[in-house]
Amino acid sequence: MSLESSRPLKIGGRRRRGIYLLPNLFTTTGLFAGFYGIIAAINGRFEAAAVAIFIAMLMDGIDGRIARITNTESAFGAEYDSLSDMVSFGMGPALIVYEWSLHTLGKIGWSAAFLYAACAALRLARFNTQVGTADKRYFQGLASPAAAACLIGLVWVATDLDIPGFDLRLFALVLTILIAIFMVSNIRYYSFKNFYNHDQVPFIAILAVVLIFILVSTDPPKVLFICALLYSISGPLITLVQLRQRRIQRRPISPSHINEE
Repeated sequence: MSLESSRPLKIGGRRRRGIYLLPNLFTTTGLFAGFYGIIAAINGRFEAAAVAIFIAMLMDGIDGRIARITNTESAFGAEYDSLSDMVSFGMGPALIVYEWSLHTLGKIGWSAAFLYAACAALRLARFNTQVGTADKRYFQGLASPAAAACLIGLVWVATDLDIPGFDLRLFALVLTILIAIFMVSNIRYYSFKNFYNHDQVPFIAILAVVLIFILVSTDPPKVLFICALLYSISGPLITLVQLRQRRIQRRPISPSHINEE
């Protein structure tokens, strides 16, 4: 997730900033996958477009960890990663779902696609301004990769089942708008960042990863879409439960429960 280090290096008597290619190779691969997804959708190859976006998600999860492990994080890398995310998880899913289904709704369709792209940009901008101050255990609003997984998962499942986008245009419209709203909302989503530390990984985590790979391999389109959809609605459900608990705690005690002296 970084290209430049904060420590200058002396080369030939001149001071130059170090350039780290490894994290940026993964970021660039993710950017390429997002761009390819758009091209594939324009050519009507929606399954290839969906797979490309999920590959971009994988690269997005790797580049930051590579940068932290190799101690090559920088402001440049963070900005580059954010711009790559805008293409892969903002413009990419918006254009893919538009080409697949929303174009059949005319102005309403492209307006919904633009709403998603705009909310993805706002989500990324807000995330960048909150780095270092926000609680790392939670995301404020649905993360753009998860939003893209939910939207693109629908395209992949429908394509796999030979369901044309026209038949699901209303569902795609509602889902696009809801996912866009979730991204810019104040709803908290668990980030899983405190599931393990950087020194040790619990055995249960390794076992969970193996089980996830096995589960996904059984039917990638359906499993990935269901997981993304469940995660997307987990935030609002948890928020409603927490609000209900707070109301119960703030409810005054009934006089009948107070013992008379």
